[in-house]
Amino acid sequence: MTKRTPTSIGGKAAIAGAIGSAAIAAAVLYANRRKDKKEAAKAPPPSKQKPETD
Repeated sequence: MTKRTPTSIGGKAAIAGAIGSAAIAAAVLYANRRKDKKEAAKAPPPSKQKPETD
């Protein structure tokens, strides 16, 4: 069974649009992940005082 590729301009544009959308989504997810890691690295270190217990 062979794969049929669209021969019309509209079909090619639809494939290009899907690929472009996937690339944009991947870029946004990657940027958000980097941002989350950066914010986690900036978190203040835990205090050196021991917690009060009863």
